[in-house]
Amino acid sequence: MTITACVDYEDPTGYVQPKIIKALQKYEPDVEITDEPTSHLQWSAYETIDWDHIQSNPTTSLACSYVIRKALIRKHYLSNTVSSWLVKHPESVLGRHVPETYHLELDYVEYLDEALEEMYELRQSLEGNEEREQEGREWWILKPGMSDRGQGIRLFSTYDALESIFQEFEPESDDEDDGSSSFPTTGEDKSDTGVITSQLRHFVVQRYLPNPLLLSLPATGQNHKFHLRVYVVAAHALRVYVYRDILVLSASEPYTPPKAAAGEDGDGLGLEAHLTNTCLQSGERQAGSVHRFWSPSTLLPHKDAIYDQIAAVVGEVFKAAVGSQRIHFQTLPNAFEVFGLDFLVAEGDEGTGVPRVELLEVNSYPDFKQTGKELGEVVEGLFEGVAEKVIRPFFCKEVDVSGEGEEGTESKEERMRLVYEEDLMGGW
Repeated sequence: MTITACVDYEDPTGYVQPKIIKALQKYEPDVEITDEPTSHLQWSAYETIDWDHIQSNPTTSLACSYVIRKALIRKHYLSNTVSSWLVKHPESVLGRHVPETYHLELDYVEYLDEALEEMYELRQSLEGNEEREQEGREWWILKPGMSDRGQGIRLFSTYDALESIFQEFEPESDDEDDGSSSFPTTGEDKSDTGVITSQLRHFVVQRYLPNPLLLSLPATGQNHKFHLRVYVVAAHALRVYVYRDILVLSASEPYTPPKAAAGEDGDGLGLEAHLTNTCLQSGERQAGSVHRFWSPSTLLPHKDAIYDQIAAVVGEVFKAAVGSQRIHFQTLPNAFEVFGLDFLVAEGDEGTGVPRVELLEVNSYPDFKQTGKELGEVVEGLFEGVAEKVIRPFFCKEVDVSGEGEEGTESKEERMRLVYEEDLMGGW
């Protein structure tokens, strides 16, 4: 039959939508692109998906998102997902590949001391830092639980510094009903990392990675901090794939260990060498901050081992979401979703020299434009993988997506690597 597809990705730059359509037409040559939300395929913004139609037509309609997935995409929910899973499965790889994290719920700065009461290890670290020199301190990173694009992220090493951060977030007006921002919102200045009132209250505090693996950039001739952007496709209920073409996103400034500004103990700490979000960069800086993981010019050691770690962590975190947080991660047999997962990489252990990845966060509807025009084929390959592994098999049931080759095993070189599979719907 002819497949109708509503492709409306809210893409004002025209970067993403043509790539989606091109991928669909490659695997479904007769696809009819329409703006009708009750089409067979809805690949559009979350708010515009016709969920009544999706739920009423489970075998003939397909959506590009799950209805509920905050167990993964909200930072404080992800922290709960991981901690709950580790209580039941202390041997899980998540114990080694997720940074030490605390969930902090706070309405006003005067309640900070009370909020930290049960976080003994964190309090002990902050108190110990008071007696340490700058170079010997343990650093922590604060993130609003529902913010993105680097907004609200701060580094701190002492209680006083953390308190001053929350004072910075306090509303400018005493009128609680005026809807005013508690900190400047992101404007034209891409380096602005402010947050708005609605993003506050829930925070996560993570241990700052003290020994990040660094990337040498020819443009500066110096070492830069970076993180890995890994695209992951969750399909139906449930298969999870890792897209092989990983991105390396580097900070705009050469790396230096965190150090508070003189006399300020945390206030005014520059983040340019520590934040690797491309949305905070512009112009030439942004163009030179995105690299392909597998490129020979991206000089990183033990790439195969890093990739295997990523695959194991991705499979396990989705297993944790469905195993311990089903109410907050609900799959559908006729839905799929593309996530962007961010990983930091620590220097290799002294014994093996193999770097260690750490999962930072899971993003829904990731910003594909960060690849830039030069790396557009990365996004094109991702969408082709979705069309091949998810969309075409859904509408053409005889297509095999088991991932098994002639010898019954999936090649690590495949574009889409199956890392987790479980029948959550009883015979879907």
